[in-house]
Amino acid sequence: GALGMMLGLCYRISCVLFLLPYWYVFLLDKTSWNNHSYLYGLLAFQLTFVDANRYWSVDGLLNARKRNAHVPLWNYAVLRGQIFIVYFIAGVKKLDADWVEGYSMEYLSRHWLFSPFKLVLSEEMTSLLVVHWCGLLLDLSAGFLLFFDASRSIGLLFVSYFHCMNSQLFSIGMFPYVMLASSPLFCSPEWPRKLVSRFPERLQELLPLKATPQPSVSCVYKRSRAKGGHKPGLRHRLGAAFTLFYLLEQLFLPYSHFLTQGYNNWTNGLYGYSWDMMVHSRSHQHVKITYRDGRTGELGYLNPGVFTQSRRWKDHADMLKQYATCLSHLLPKYNVTDPQIYFDIWVSINDRFQQR
Repeated sequence: GALGMMLGLCYRISCVLFLLPYWYVFLLDKTSWNNHSYLYGLLAFQLTFVDANRYWSVDGLLNARKRNAHVPLWNYAVLRGQIFIVYFIAGVKKLDADWVEGYSMEYLSRHWLFSPFKLVLSEEMTSLLVVHWCGLLLDLSAGFLLFFDASRSIGLLFVSYFHCMNSQLFSIGMFPYVMLASSPLFCSPEWPRKLVSRFPERLQELLPLKATPQPSVSCVYKRSRAKGGHKPGLRHRLGAAFTLFYLLEQLFLPYSHFLTQGYNNWTNGLYGYSWDMMVHSRSHQHVKITYRDGRTGELGYLNPGVFTQSRRWKDHADMLKQYATCLSHLLPKYNVTDPQIYFDIWVSINDRFQQR
């Protein structure tokens, strides 16, 4: 599926072949859930509906109607809107007192990447001013800087520097590179053609088409509407409705914590949908699992994390319940009758005192 999407070969089918197994595997194991993998799934979902196979694609080579054709503006709007929301909501979440006061990621200032700043600032001030305040300002402003033509070059410079730093600071897989690759979405759709036109003539023959794109039935043109020609049809209205409802849903989910009736950063109810990235760090001083034999009353203790491949359950109440259910099914195989499971977990958020 991913190969077909990259080549623009049987594009819609390739998107579906990628999307369905991706979300199946992703939803199968909540311990591997994070905001980054969630974003990849969202982008794949959007790409399924947009016309991303119109330029330099195999489908375009095989179908003259798709070759070098215009793409509706709502295709750009939904993709740009998604990236804008990732930046802006992450910035709004960083207005948390712990982030503003410099407690969330204070250990980051020890990294070698911040050595130039520590030539003029102390480690504490580097953490507060550079790591926390600059990170907050970047997230809040990045979407706006990229959106407007006058500030786009500055925005591209800042976000590129930011994601290159993140690739060195954290082990977060492809996320920095995906965000780097998505930044040109905010540029004019003509930027690849303008870039290709600057290459030598011989080299241009091997590069994407630089000819003027052809009109598409997927688009509505102002001139044709003024002359009483092609007007918006059902397909265009559905595209506009999809963009509107999708972006509204993405704005709602980060603030839907009332559905789980708990403080999101403590209960982690809807953490995966909230873009609460790096706002809170946790440490555990004490984790104990006790079981009681329901028939004999005998007590025993389990090694924390036994029968699991992840330790993420310690921070999620719903995972604790599932883990307890799993243990109650497994312990009878080890001669424990009607087991009762008890957890004693002490957690610290952002280096505060430990709490049960």
